[in-house]
Amino acid sequence: MSAKKMTVVDVRSREEYASGHVVDSLNIPLNELPANIDKLKAIDGDIVLCCASGMRSSMARQILMQQGISNVADGGPWTSVQYQIVNNLM
Repeated sequence: MSAKKMTVVDVRSREEYASGHVVDSLNIPLNELPANIDKLKAIDGDIVLCCASGMRSSMARQILMQQGISNVADGGPWTSVQYQIVNNLM
């Protein structure tokens, strides 16, 4: 990831997101990604995807890459992304 602006997108369900999430992250459940491609393409900076274990975020990255969105990384579990942000590792 580069030093430019970063947006965290959590692809878990709304219920999972409500139980805990990365501060200031967007919640777009995996099954809603296709309907939100234009919104994601409009994001300025890098996109870091997260979920519960890393499986859905990996699938989400593949979907976005197939749609021509290349500024995307799989962050894995949201707790790992949160840890990295809090400790200035991202």
